[in-house]
Amino acid sequence: MKPIMKKVFTLLAATAIGATTVPHTALLAQAASSPEKVAAALSQLTNQEIQAAIAELNKLGIMNGDANGEMGTNRPLTRAELATLLVREFGLDDQSALPATIADASPNAWFYADAAEVVGLGIMQTDNGAFHPKGTVSGEELAQTVSKALKRDIKSVQHWMSSVASPGNAMLRGETAYVLQMAHKALPSEHAKPTSIRSLNAITLIVTFDKPLTTANEAFDIAKTDFVFTHGLTLTNMPRLKTGSVATYIVPTSVQQTGATYDLAYKGQAAGSFVGQGTKIDMTEARQVTNDTFEIEALKANGIMDYGYIISAYSGGRGANAFVLDDHEQAGGKTYQIISSMQARQVTVTPEGGAPIVAKYVPFTQSTDGKQEPKFRLPEGQVLTPGLTYTVTSDWANLAHATFVAKTVEPLELASATAVSETSIEVTLAQDPQDELFSGRSVVLTAPNGDQTVATYKYSSRKGAVGVFDLANGAKLTKATTYTVKPIGDWSKATGVVSLMPQ
Repeated sequence: MKPIMKKVFTLLAATAIGATTVPHTALLAQAASSPEKVAAALSQLTNQEIQAAIAELNKLGIMNGDANGEMGTNRPLTRAELATLLVREFGLDDQSALPATIADASPNAWFYADAAEVVGLGIMQTDNGAFHPKGTVSGEELAQTVSKALKRDIKSVQHWMSSVASPGNAMLRGETAYVLQMAHKALPSEHAKPTSIRSLNAITLIVTFDKPLTTANEAFDIAKTDFVFTHGLTLTNMPRLKTGSVATYIVPTSVQQTGATYDLAYKGQAAGSFVGQGTKIDMTEARQVTNDTFEIEALKANGIMDYGYIISAYSGGRGANAFVLDDHEQAGGKTYQIISSMQARQVTVTPEGGAPIVAKYVPFTQSTDGKQEPKFRLPEGQVLTPGLTYTVTSDWANLAHATFVAKTVEPLELASATAVSETSIEVTLAQDPQDELFSGRSVVLTAPNGDQTVATYKYSSRKGAVGVFDLANGAKLTKATTYTVKPIGDWSKATGVVSLMPQ
């Protein structure tokens, strides 16, 4: 470890990959706070909270005082100190493939190598090569660096900082200790254990751990082995960390039985029990989308919230629509029902005078284009009969308006197709279909010699009217060959659409 000045105390920091980066010149301007502004920021925390955070970080060997043991809680943190602390706490030594050159410091400066490292990693920034080591660290800059180093969404870090400085204020050491204590708690661990479990609704659990799970342990193929329930209950998709929480997860399950007591074993160890809830999610309306697909709507205005808006993994992509729910599923004094993952969900649709039909969820249609309208599709080859009234029922949802009268829906028009690689083509429709109406669809490519290749829509690849389709079974396009592209099934219509593989 590189030597540092004794008076530099060690801090723990955190920020999220993909966090928006504010120009460094703006950060410097924000940090130039008046003494009154700086002091006002500290007053938002009690002295007891600050001292508790300092004591905890000191116990962990994260924060030390100067040669006289003074912590300097009311002194602003400098960028030089922050760079060194980030490197020491996150083990960033020699992690950058190309450490940056710092223009306004000597290579022999105590902080130089660390500053070069964090800038090379994109965790901190320079102003045309100038690092400004004596510049103070604003609340916004601390949130960004914490998010990147911790690989956690910036909205969560900002939530942890909500009781300290506003974004433009210079961060004091005492305030920083409080933020870094939270960040320390949020470090993932492969040894994380559940501390509490409760059922939220018929298909959702809220599970809190002592530490966040690692990325590997969140993956569905691992999680479905780690989470083992009694009475046949199963995990239906990966657990998702709630935005703003330290280690609380939304866990989707198969349908729970009302009043049944379930035991959970996590990684082979007993992890607690919970009582199943029969609470169904209050959906608003069922309506037809295509000749074989219908959707059921849920409205935020009615207190129903898709989990995509409140989980850490999605917060960066949901913009202003992303928000934080507290431990009671409340925000702004309002309680929300949470729709967890629709993966493997199904509903029953019954035509008037006919037999019930099981319709399965269409992947990645749960919440798109700002709408909460998961879609369900009839079994392959079946379509809705125009003029018939259909009723949708479910063991996990209540529908206020559960019926719709089927009609003939004009299929989407496939306007063109273009090869983007030897294994993928872009399919363009005549109009933007909105939502994920490409989902689950395929096309067939026919070469001049009659050889055929199937390509299937790549989930979530749609940009307006254009979607990417990947060739199946490792097939590749032949260069300089013109293919005829036609939809499989009646989801779309096409006449003479071709895809040209470039030379």
